[in-house]
Amino acid sequence: MEIRASFECGGMLGHGELIGKLERSWNELLNNGDEPFDLSFPLIRGVHPSLTLKAASVHARGNDDGGLLDCVVDCQIVRDTDTGHSKFAEYMISKVVSHLNDAVERFQSVLDQCPAGHPDHAAAATNLDREDIDATTSLFRDALALCPQGHPDRPLSLYHLTNALIWHYNNQHTTNDICECAKLHYELLSLCPDGTYLRSITVGGNGDYVILACNNLAPDGSDEGIQLRRLVLELCPLGHQHHLSAFNKLSWALRERFTQYGNIDDLDEIIQCFREVVSTLAPKGCHHHGTYLNNLALSIAWHFDHQGKSHDLDEAISLYEEVLCLFPIGHASRDAPLDNLGGALHTCFIQCGDINDINRAISLYHEALTLCPPGHPTCDSTLNNLAIALATRYDKFNPSEDLNEAVNLHHQSLRLRQLDNPQRHRNLVNFSSALCSRFMETRNNRDIKEAINLCQQSLAVLPSLHPDRYFSYVWLKDAYLARYQVQHNPADLSLALENSRLASLHPTQGLPQCIIAACNWIVAAEQHNNDGSALEAYALFFELLDAHLATRSSTTSQREATAALNYASTLPVDAATCALRHHNLQKAVELVEQGRCHQWSLASRLRTPLEDLEFTNPNLAHKFSALSKRLSDAQGAIGSADRATADRAVVEYRRLTKEWDTVVAEIRNHQDFSRFLLPPSYTELQIAASHGPVIILNASKYLCDALVIPTSGQPYHVPFPSLALAHLEVLKDDFTKAIRQTSGMRQEVPRTALMALLRRIWDVVMLPIIQVLQHVLKLLHHSRIWLYPTAVFTSIPLHADLYICSYTPTLSALIRSRQMMKNHTTPSFVVIRQSRGAGQGEELLAVENELELVRKLVPATADPTTLFGDAATRAGALEALQSNTWVHLACHGKQDHEEPYYSHFAMRDTCLTLLDINNAHKLNSCDEKMPDEVIHLAAGLQFSGFKSVVGTLWAVDDAVAKHVVEAFYQDIFKDLKEGDIDCTKGGVST
Repeated sequence: MEIRASFECGGMLGHGELIGKLERSWNELLNNGDEPFDLSFPLIRGVHPSLTLKAASVHARGNDDGGLLDCVVDCQIVRDTDTGHSKFAEYMISKVVSHLNDAVERFQSVLDQCPAGHPDHAAAATNLDREDIDATTSLFRDALALCPQGHPDRPLSLYHLTNALIWHYNNQHTTNDICECAKLHYELLSLCPDGTYLRSITVGGNGDYVILACNNLAPDGSDEGIQLRRLVLELCPLGHQHHLSAFNKLSWALRERFTQYGNIDDLDEIIQCFREVVSTLAPKGCHHHGTYLNNLALSIAWHFDHQGKSHDLDEAISLYEEVLCLFPIGHASRDAPLDNLGGALHTCFIQCGDINDINRAISLYHEALTLCPPGHPTCDSTLNNLAIALATRYDKFNPSEDLNEAVNLHHQSLRLRQLDNPQRHRNLVNFSSALCSRFMETRNNRDIKEAINLCQQSLAVLPSLHPDRYFSYVWLKDAYLARYQVQHNPADLSLALENSRLASLHPTQGLPQCIIAACNWIVAAEQHNNDGSALEAYALFFELLDAHLATRSSTTSQREATAALNYASTLPVDAATCALRHHNLQKAVELVEQGRCHQWSLASRLRTPLEDLEFTNPNLAHKFSALSKRLSDAQGAIGSADRATADRAVVEYRRLTKEWDTVVAEIRNHQDFSRFLLPPSYTELQIAASHGPVIILNASKYLCDALVIPTSGQPYHVPFPSLALAHLEVLKDDFTKAIRQTSGMRQEVPRTALMALLRRIWDVVMLPIIQVLQHVLKLLHHSRIWLYPTAVFTSIPLHADLYICSYTPTLSALIRSRQMMKNHTTPSFVVIRQSRGAGQGEELLAVENELELVRKLVPATADPTTLFGDAATRAGALEALQSNTWVHLACHGKQDHEEPYYSHFAMRDTCLTLLDINNAHKLNSCDEKMPDEVIHLAAGLQFSGFKSVVGTLWAVDDAVAKHVVEAFYQDIFKDLKEGDIDCTKGGVST
């Protein structure tokens, strides 16, 4: 038999009233036909006379013979004080049976008769009270273990254990007690329906107590600590009085984990948390709005440091400005927004170099310092920040007074910061930087010794995975390198390069910072002629850059990332030169290819030939293709004007990227696919030369030379000893002028200047290459070769009269186009004609004549069609591209230098961009502007999926284009057999 009851007291009850109330309630409960139990309450054990009862519940169980097995009374107690009623912890009074004077002995006897495994062991254990807190809690755990999910006594057992844990926590203040209590409390609420008494007392007294106790715990960035914060937030749904506090505590726990491990997902969640707080939970006008707005700005500034996205820094500065307005002059907390805005402007100066930014940052720090006199809790931090800003201004503009003040401020800051302060390591490395700068000015050996010692101290106190170890490595590298430059001890150079390597490889620092470290490593190794270290640094730089671009969710953000690294634009050709100096020709080919492909990494990684994988494992190939498409589609959701929406889209993109990476790893575990999507090796790249040699023309500030990749065997190095990068720059400028002059000449006037330039290009560049092709490779005249120009070579008209030349932007693009040619389909030919369109340039007057030629020359077997006039729209062109194997574009084309994917062709309504193009087809088009790399639209189309592309290297008159079209199509369609159009014949006669 089991009887349950609960009641709430309308007012406070004394002991006599309590006993009467319990007796009456018990008899009423038992008055159901069964013989009532004879209970008396001579003593309410453990209740102090000053305590009165607020609420109570009764839980009684009888055995099969009608005897009482146990009776539990739970009470909520309130202490009477002169000032009113202060809540006591929910106090448990249990085990009331017969006469409570001998209750303990009787319950022990019951427990002895119900050993482990007995169906009533849980109830008997629950009723046994002991003075020992640990023993009591242990008994309640035993009782809960005997009440699995679904057991009718599990809610009450959970309740008793939470009470015991609270009791234990109040006595011993053990964090684990309150954490366990929160988990049990969460489960208990799920088992207590609304309206029940057990839910009301759980949500009320115990619930608030558990939430407040958890919120009072120090931030814990461990997985368990964050799980607790999430659980507490679940206990405080929207509208709960403690919801905002729990929300804030979760964000700080995530911040703690981010500062320890640098996980970008944690930072994304922090930003989302604070965005929700400032928009809904603490909006404008709310007392704490400024504080939460400041926390949002701080989180976004961290995001910039980790990801390097310029819009993050812009938003952080804007938010800090808003916060500063909420803390006007005279406000007690104005120092914090002054300090934070100063930091953001300091960062902006480092990015953009505007002196107004660093001057204002220093001014803000000075103002903050007036609000933080010695003894103020943030004085040491403000001193440190001001010193950093002054040292930065010194590094840029060299005012000695800035450096001396910076050193003094760092010294003051370090003296104020306690040894156990978790941020002290930052003072150490920043002070080290200033001392290093002073050493380079004064050559005082004591400064550099102290600088090295300070960095070593910072490393000694930081865990191995702490993100800030990165900065310790960076400044330690600078210190060793500074001493090497003065004292020339080879050991210092070795230590400097080793610390560069450690900084570049630090696993918890953001990729932008690691990329900068790798670039600085390259500079140091190159300056001091350490080719082995430089070669390792180049390879790591490209690896990090590929990983960084892969995290970018749109081509626009990829462009931003590469633009931020404009100082590294020459690294692909410099890396190849370094490998050549190191006599590693294969590595030179690999590095120049990897470096030049990085701008297109997202496109190529999402569009990879899968024929072999589909044959080997079609399910895995399908999974990869589906995820690649979802990733590609996800890019479209990134550009929302609402930052919160855009942030969520980026998080979703990152989640899909992780899934994609998992599938890629699974593919690499299969035989023959171990290098799937990894930077290709020389052996894999050499496939590009299967139809003829490929010549890489490399132009770096160190050397200008060529690499000839034969069909088989090792590459050949062709040096240009009389040619320097400056000479190539002059050739490029001279050629640009000659082309401009020639375009205005009458046809009968000789092009003397242009011919002289072409002769020089032949003598200095192409002739040494031709000699290798003729005398070493024994290549027959009129064979096909492919030119792969880099840097300035892309703006120079390379030609080899003895051989048929084609261009390729990269080896990978050439390989990919040939792989796509394996699919033989029935040819279909479409002409897209647009003499005007989208406001692009003058009308192309010769278009009609050009297309008349095309109609005559294209065989009927190619099923030629024409798209023109109002039908030649962006949508119409896309449909034509998707449904035809060949396309002839007769329209204006324009290269976008800032956003290569937005290079386009002018249609009737709007532009057809490279991003719009999905299928591989044929091109014959002009360009209106001389681009940085003359392959321009042709290269972009090849990267976009075209198998073969024909285009000019500079802008041409449409009348000239007509003659080129005629010569090209006459040649390619001659000797046509059974309608099979061979695009590899293109260019033989042009």
